[in-house]
Amino acid sequence: MIRSEKTPLRIPPIKAILAFEQAARFGNVARAAEQLNLTPSAVSHQIAKLEAMIGRPLFHRTSKGIELTPVGTQYLHDITGALQRLGTATERAATDANLECLRLHSVPSFGLLWLLPRLEQLRASNPDLEINLSCSYESLHFSRDKMDVDIRYGLANWPNLEIRTVPQETIAVLAAPSLLQEKPVASPGDLLDADLILSEAPLVQWPQWFAQQGLSMPERRYPLSFDRSYMSLEAAAHGLGFALESTLLAHDYILKGRLVPVFGSELRSPVSAHHLVFPHTHADYPRVRRFLAWMQTELGHPFAY
Repeated sequence: MIRSEKTPLRIPPIKAILAFEQAARFGNVARAAEQLNLTPSAVSHQIAKLEAMIGRPLFHRTSKGIELTPVGTQYLHDITGALQRLGTATERAATDANLECLRLHSVPSFGLLWLLPRLEQLRASNPDLEINLSCSYESLHFSRDKMDVDIRYGLANWPNLEIRTVPQETIAVLAAPSLLQEKPVASPGDLLDADLILSEAPLVQWPQWFAQQGLSMPERRYPLSFDRSYMSLEAAAHGLGFALESTLLAHDYILKGRLVPVFGSELRSPVSAHHLVFPHTHADYPRVRRFLAWMQTELGHPFAY
């Protein structure tokens, strides 16, 4: 049936759309309510209102929470782009045309060790650009948290988002020069009885690295362990043990001679761990395009897709 020009569009209330989107994102009504600053019953009411308007269920209710129905999955796909475009339009209307503010969010180690030392270069090459950088391991929402680009760590699995993977990242054994003078290392086997720092962040851990060298790591306790890469690197730089960490994050440590790679490049493990993530519509923002171009120049290699 062709819709008459006089027939109004059936547009659901924005509260119902947001309740559905957040519930679909978390698979949990209580989590959605927390994000929206509503009660769970209010979120459920909005979802029920939307389902009544559509005339078909959007979720299956289970003992563990909620799951999207096939209709709900398609509806989520369809509205995601619309919400992003709505957010973009609102931002453009509210932004001073003479002011560009690039809003970045990053995992802490990358933000502290790689990005922060290079902000001056970014500002020098883009003097008209204001930069807002926040760092945390929180899962932020691009529209709600007013974020242009999110630098994330892990496996690249974020559907419906643009992903640019930082290239040429490797995991390597690193140590302070003073430690290598005390304990010379000629082969991977020399590390089996050494003080190894456990960094929980890297995608490659000590047992996997030893296995790649054809060695079995005996069960043992680590004298030091950290849940942040920057802490592991700082401990290693003080000579407290050998670290297995990203050469990308350790770049300035290596450049200043505070840490040195213990082995050659043949004993490094390539990883695709850091990613620049953003909604498709953000690729149209001039400030985002400029940031991506600057990042690629700084990294010296094209992004991996």
